[in-house]
Amino acid sequence: PDLLPTCNGEITTLSFLQDVVDILLQYVVKSFDRSTKVIDFHYPNELLQEYNWELADQPQTLEEILLNCRTTLKYAIKTGHPRYFNQLSTGLDMVGLAADWLTSAANTNMFTYEIAPVFVLLEYVTLRKMREMVGWPGGCGDGIFSPGGAISNMYAMLIARFKMFPEVKEKGMAAIPRLVAFTSEHSHFSVKKGAAALGIGTDSVILIRCDERGKMIPSDLERRIVEAKQKGFVPFLVSATAGTTVYGAFDPLIAIADICKKYKVWMHVDGAWGGGLLMSRKHKWKLNGIERANSVTWNPHKMMGVPLQCSALLVREEGLMQSCNQMHASYLFQQDKHYDLSYDTGDKALQCGRHVDVFKLWLMWRAKGTTGFEAQIDKCLELAEYLYNKIKNREGYEMVFDGKPQHTNVCFWYIPPSLRGMEDGEERTSRLMKVAPVIKARMMEYGTTMVSYQPLGDKVNFFRMVISNPAATHQDIDFLIDEIERLGQDL
Repeated sequence: PDLLPTCNGEITTLSFLQDVVDILLQYVVKSFDRSTKVIDFHYPNELLQEYNWELADQPQTLEEILLNCRTTLKYAIKTGHPRYFNQLSTGLDMVGLAADWLTSAANTNMFTYEIAPVFVLLEYVTLRKMREMVGWPGGCGDGIFSPGGAISNMYAMLIARFKMFPEVKEKGMAAIPRLVAFTSEHSHFSVKKGAAALGIGTDSVILIRCDERGKMIPSDLERRIVEAKQKGFVPFLVSATAGTTVYGAFDPLIAIADICKKYKVWMHVDGAWGGGLLMSRKHKWKLNGIERANSVTWNPHKMMGVPLQCSALLVREEGLMQSCNQMHASYLFQQDKHYDLSYDTGDKALQCGRHVDVFKLWLMWRAKGTTGFEAQIDKCLELAEYLYNKIKNREGYEMVFDGKPQHTNVCFWYIPPSLRGMEDGEERTSRLMKVAPVIKARMMEYGTTMVSYQPLGDKVNFFRMVISNPAATHQDIDFLIDEIERLGQDL
């Protein structure tokens, strides 16, 4: 009760916020200190019992509130730590962090120019620049920042459906034929999730076969489209993936674009993970053909290291998002305002309340320039190649697929000494299945590093190493290998 806006609250407020900033700055410094743990792991019941987290009728003192802040960060995972490799989004960018603090202080909503003038203009400028990088002439088209890649992919489905059957907006699914969408068997689960949410149904998402590197096979796509049409279904969307979640594979976009054109199907590219490579002259060839897409998902909070959350959906045709989503709420989008109404972007979004996500990306882009992002991305890809070269012939390692990785995903099994002499068979497979989860649990209990694992298709648990943190170095890769061997020797 002593903080602003109470009378004479300025001094207390400033000293409280100064203390909070001190806590944050200490955390930031620790995040990059390799001698600190990535994680101070406790089981959920331990954490629940160790502290009182319950909400009470009576207020706590500011000292206790500061203690709550310290405790929360004590058990937070240091996602900026150079040895945190667990997710596609890692790292902690200082300019991005500053932008996030500023955004929270400004505390406004993205729906109208009236209440977010600078942010709305920055969204306009940034999305246009991103569309330019996709290769659409003059950056034409439309777009929106959404709460993550899953929502961006859902927007694409929503808009593709509206483009083909505009009446679905008023009449619903009962008024239109049975739709089907196509995506690869390695694509992100959000394509099915979007189909479920939009009432299309997960059975209407047809999974296309991939080659051994995880890329969609175009001939299988065409076969399945023809098959669906013969059954009387209407193909309305193909979602190609640029950078799959596990293998980091890039679907052959040019071949897929040809098929989409031939059958008049909306082409979406889910570049949530791989879109960042458009910033790199050395690597952007992997997305050749993306300029032919009707829509693109691109998450700067992954490969580009922008603080969460920052995901963009880009649409080639202007005005489509607006017609698809607008509801003309007269209390927000009054038609007789004194400025250009095209800057009231809220009616093309699904959300009403929408967080300002653009400022972090815009400010980082100003601070680094495109060449700064390029250097950061090239470095991460170089580190992935270094890891691949280090383990591809090393005793105790088996690669999940042949050839050097296209993105920073490096997928491998660690084979403990006890399994190295065994011949392939059920016994070896069932024991190998248990290796990665045990090593991962030990990593977390020691707090030294974190790397993800999963099974895929007929392949038992393997490690999926990803690098998107520009703070990582060759030494961190060496450390990871040593750590896996140290923690897995006895298995």
